[in-house]
Amino acid sequence: MGNCGEILSRIFCREKNTNVRFSLPAVCFVWQIAMIVLFGIFIRYDEESDVRKWIEFKVSHNVTSDIENDFYFRYPSFQDVHVMIFVGFGFLMTFLKRYSFGGVGFNFLIASFGVQWALLMQGWFHALDPNTGKISIGLESLINADFCVASSLIAYGALLGKVSPVQLMIVTLFGVTLFAVEEYLILSLLHCRDAGGSMIIHAFGGYYGLAISWVLYRPNLNQSKRLNGSQYHSDVFAMIGTLFLWMFWPSFNSAITDHGSGQHRAAINTYLALASSVLTTVAISSASAKRGKLDMVHIQNATLAGGVAMGTAAEFMITPYGSLIVGFCCGIISTFGYLIVTPFLEKYLKLQDTCGIHNLHAVPGMLGGFIGAIVAAAATEEVYGKQGLIETFDFEGDFANRSVLTQGAFQAAGTCVSIAFGVVGGTAVGLLLRLPIWGDPADDNCYDDEAYWEVPEEEEETIIPILAYNNHMTRKHPDISESNFTVEQS
Repeated sequence: MGNCGEILSRIFCREKNTNVRFSLPAVCFVWQIAMIVLFGIFIRYDEESDVRKWIEFKVSHNVTSDIENDFYFRYPSFQDVHVMIFVGFGFLMTFLKRYSFGGVGFNFLIASFGVQWALLMQGWFHALDPNTGKISIGLESLINADFCVASSLIAYGALLGKVSPVQLMIVTLFGVTLFAVEEYLILSLLHCRDAGGSMIIHAFGGYYGLAISWVLYRPNLNQSKRLNGSQYHSDVFAMIGTLFLWMFWPSFNSAITDHGSGQHRAAINTYLALASSVLTTVAISSASAKRGKLDMVHIQNATLAGGVAMGTAAEFMITPYGSLIVGFCCGIISTFGYLIVTPFLEKYLKLQDTCGIHNLHAVPGMLGGFIGAIVAAAATEEVYGKQGLIETFDFEGDFANRSVLTQGAFQAAGTCVSIAFGVVGGTAVGLLLRLPIWGDPADDNCYDDEAYWEVPEEEEETIIPILAYNNHMTRKHPDISESNFTVEQS
């Protein structure tokens, strides 16, 4: 027994080593080769992207113009969603003063691997032809793959600066896998509607990342406190990410809805909810400070909460003023989350959430799922029309006799399923990541690009004293009334 204890002690208690020279290339090469092999076995073009099938389709469906190809309907939305994934999410994570390379660069790595794995996982569940054993992909498949990856990028927000790139690849591998399973359960088996992913993307991704972060709790993380903050320019870069996300969120929520009124309505509802959340975020941020000064943390994040919460109900007849109410409430809830809930979670629940995904994704996503359930249950034939109810909720086939009350109950159940998958799956993945073999940084080496990147030398002698936040997530000291900044000598 003594020998076993000594062996376990050596495995779990050895010093941290951020040298990933062999592990990271091995993971990237092996997994990319695996993607090539699996794509060769399973992935094929669908009938609208395969030249022979498209010509046959035009003949059989009496289509005379290539403009009828779904590419021309979906590609603008695909571009917008793609920008959100690679630019919006990436730059949103550049607020840390010494972790901008990691914020943008690892976001790039996660998304590039994730979209490939997502095409396979979602294909096996949704598009596998039982006769040929092949998966047909088109532009809508790429949009759904981006959605799938978004959940892993949300989870990354809770882990930002505290994990290695190898760990992030594992987070993505299991995150995409869990997403594909819960998506199939919620959308196919429970037959829920979730066009913008409040449930399957935001609630799942948020609680998945929070559960991992909770398991990976670092009691001595205050040793890196000097870097867990932002600078003037890092916050400006993060605001670029916010603006890209804010502008393109209507496309995100409407990208895969049915052509026609549903897609049109989803864009309008999302836009209005986003606009409303900006004003309430600014109001609460200003009211919470003694001299009414705004906190950039709130503006970067809580202003997006309306888009998150509108994801499920975006294509429903929630009405324009209903969209404004959703944005109004979520801006308040999200901002209060940054002010009160995040410090509470870290102090009492030992949950270190770098980006505050609890307030931007987890809670607004959960609320969005339940809002969708309420709006679905309240749907009437007078408002939607008989055919409108069928089209909006897909009351066809096995679900032709489902009532709107039943649909609302299933919508609520789907929200619970997504949260359960996030919490249980994140806990399991977190336990795996606790193994000290992944090259994660020590407690005094977090939030620093130098652990994994070649960082250019700075001409420190030319830098005048820097204005830096005391801490990105912690509320400013209540006694400081003149300024939210401190002068830090370079």
